Amino acid sequence: MAGRRRWSTEEILEAATELLRTSDAESFSVRKLGAVLGTDSSSLYRHFRSKTELLRAVADRILLAAMDGYRPEGDWKQRITALALRVREAFGQQPQLAAVWGRYASSGTGSRLVMEEVLQALRASGLPDEGIPARYHRIAVLIAALIASEAGVSTITPEEYEQGQELFRVAVLGADPECFPALAHFARDVRPLGADRQAAFEEILAAQLAHIEAAIPPSRPSGSGSGRD
Repeated sequence: MAGRRRWSTEEILEAATELLRTSDAESFSVRKLGAVLGTDSSSLYRHFRSKTELLRAVADRILLAAMDGYRPEGDWKQRITALALRVREAFGQQPQLAAVWGRYASSGTGSRLVMEEVLQALRASGLPDEGIPARYHRIAVLIAALIASEAGVSTITPEEYEQGQELFRVAVLGADPECFPALAHFARDVRPLGADRQAAFEEILAAQLAHIEAAIPPSRPSGSGSGRD
């Protein structure tokens, strides 16, 4: 009797990625993945110690794809913006996996590449080293939150989207001006969450980078110092 096939780590990750495209992290299980591969889940635990470790590895593959061919260009703000947009685009192609990244994060090579580039860009900004880790954390949280939020909108069905649009119109245009005067005043200009997502992403990120820029100490003029004349 032929032995059971041995799946490589990369093949397991590819199958997990495909499975997660049609399901979410909550319903995903190693047992279901084993059924897809035609193997017992115990054989998969030789590659990954837990479901969480497996999901983190799946998220890291998306980050690796985002960093493929990346070359830093421009000043520090342009570098961080370009990187953020690449990550956004990578998860936009597989929105189900954005929630996985937002919840489980990643600790593989893809994650390290992203962290390295953001940290290098922040060092190039002129920020003191002691302030960089906290600024990095704010940027990482912001990007992950925006991407996960956007992915949540893009994974709903067309029917759910239309229903949501109708409910939004009813809630906004039907607001009683006596109870909700501001909402009634701006009703025709307020837009639903799904509108202009990329523009919103870029503007929010730009605001965060401007906040960081304002904290950069002014550079000392060339030749300045306390030496004698």
